[in-house]
Amino acid sequence: MRVTRSVCPYDCPDACGLLVEVEGGLAVSVKGDPEHPHSRGSLCPKMTRYQDTVHSPRRLTVPLLRTGPKGSGRFEPATWPEAIDRIAARWRSIISDHGAQAILPYSYAGTMGLVQRNAGHPFFHRLGASRLDRTICTPAKAAGLEAVLGQTPCPHPAELRNCDLVVLWGINAVATSVHGLKDVREARRRGGKVWLVETYRTPTAAEADSTFLVRPGSDGALALGLMHVLERDGLLDRAFLDEHVLGFADLSRDILPDYPPERVEALTGLPAAEVEAMARAYGAAKAPCIVLGNGLSRYGNGAMTVRAIACLPALVGAYGRPGGGCFGSTSTGGAFALGEVTREDLLPGPVRTVNMNRLGHALGELSGPRVMSLYVYHSNPAVVAPDQNAVLAGLAREDLFTVVHERFLTDTARYADVVLPATSSLEHSDLYKAYGSYCIQRARPALEPVGESRSNWEVFGLLAQAMGFQEPFFRQSADDLIDHLLALPSPWREGVDAAALAEGRAVEVTPPPGPRFRTPSGKVELLNPREPHPLPRFLPPHAQGEAPPFSLMTAPSLFGLNSSFCERDELRARRKGMRILMAPGDAEARGLRDGDAVAAFNALGEVAFALEVSPAVPAGVLVAEGVWWLEFAPGTRSVNALTSQRLTDRGGGSTFYDNRVDIRKLE
Repeated sequence: MRVTRSVCPYDCPDACGLLVEVEGGLAVSVKGDPEHPHSRGSLCPKMTRYQDTVHSPRRLTVPLLRTGPKGSGRFEPATWPEAIDRIAARWRSIISDHGAQAILPYSYAGTMGLVQRNAGHPFFHRLGASRLDRTICTPAKAAGLEAVLGQTPCPHPAELRNCDLVVLWGINAVATSVHGLKDVREARRRGGKVWLVETYRTPTAAEADSTFLVRPGSDGALALGLMHVLERDGLLDRAFLDEHVLGFADLSRDILPDYPPERVEALTGLPAAEVEAMARAYGAAKAPCIVLGNGLSRYGNGAMTVRAIACLPALVGAYGRPGGGCFGSTSTGGAFALGEVTREDLLPGPVRTVNMNRLGHALGELSGPRVMSLYVYHSNPAVVAPDQNAVLAGLAREDLFTVVHERFLTDTARYADVVLPATSSLEHSDLYKAYGSYCIQRARPALEPVGESRSNWEVFGLLAQAMGFQEPFFRQSADDLIDHLLALPSPWREGVDAAALAEGRAVEVTPPPGPRFRTPSGKVELLNPREPHPLPRFLPPHAQGEAPPFSLMTAPSLFGLNSSFCERDELRARRKGMRILMAPGDAEARGLRDGDAVAAFNALGEVAFALEVSPAVPAGVLVAEGVWWLEFAPGTRSVNALTSQRLTDRGGGSTFYDNRVDIRKLE
């Protein structure tokens, strides 16, 4: 038995440390690394049997060439030279006829390793392909935080333990931040209070002393209402405001009078008395911290919502107290010179950028030139991208040459002309950083590749050779590139145990010294003249006032991550099928019962679900947790057939939570 250290590669803030037990060339056990500073030996339910994903009988093991209609999943095996030659020949033809910008890459966060995740960037830059604006997750959150705090580092997550009030705002931490939740629990054990602000009663409500449910997309109005009461009742930290905050007088004069508790009740559905009580308790806390989730930024007003919430701690001086303020994301990008991986310098000149949230539009309507080839890696846009019907229609185009590099025959892979087998994270080298802690870690292969699978880095090297690229960059190994990144100094890594990092142990980086608030003014900027709206305010979400009667929440699942882990039978079983949750009163009014086969529908599409009548869901809201492969859906579509390609107010982000639907019983 051999034990190797590795890292969870999935899109989660924790980047947990793994101990992989290997016997006979197989991973027989995957456990948490007790020496990891943040995850401390525990894993989420999705990763406790990761070996079942690595050695799944569903794994792709050889290249495949399409033999049947697109979407049929009918392929024949091929050799790697055959597959690479076919791709290169088709691309040369497309470039000759339409130009390189007719080729579009599509990837996101199926792996979070810095080398394998970004391996395609230098290749497609050198090719001159269209660029992909990778904004499906939280660019609006980042824009909202930056508008107030600039590049100010996030507190260390361990500081939460000392908070006397932790506000979990729009975060189902049980599903998406289980290790950060440990510090919240410790704060509660020490006597601190924990609040949850949400749109429905998620499993995280069990971790909170109080839960406050607001209408979808109205969180910014609540933040402004709390600030109104704090000022009205004299609960401000005037010394902090005077010394460290820009624009409070403007906010007080021009914005806050418009958000009394009564108006906030009308906007959020939260009773005015609760708004008042929340503000008084928040103002009395010595070190309150808001732990900010991602979902609340996936509305048309997402950036402004985050911006309003980020202003709130400034009024009570929480940003000046240990542990207090706002925990958004540990932006550790400065720890490595990522430009050495992405290689923007290889671009031949300006090329167009396609927003990944509008893939359906790009494949169906985009001109100048039309997208003639799509290369998908570590993503599954057939089910995770918005407006599924438009995406599938684009993927079905016979003139679209699609290549998918994947571990499994996903819904997207079924539409491919060429499918290439990909390695899992245990079969290749990579370098990881977290966004919920300050940990970094290097991982080397624990196993030989399963079958003939190859990593992103290896495949792009093969494609570079086939396309005639002469740059030595494309001929180095992943470990060569990692060695290069680690050899470049960074103030973030000063004092890091380089030997521990080299041998695969997780180490913590430290934000480099700098001003207290890393904004242009050196202060917390409630007033930001560089923004379209210099002061925060409530902007309505896209769907406000639209005709369908129910807000649709496309929430995370405890046992899946986007479309990942659908390959695991036991995790699908724990999800109990593709369900939609509905309030008891709404179900009764529609004559619906628990377990009914129902269809949720809007102008974009219709999706079949099993109904779960749940008191956790407020009236007027429907909740669909997780994203399912179509193979396991009760109908022919999954939840993103109901979500729009509309974008957020800032950052070009997705609006998965900003959609309305109706529902009916299926006969």
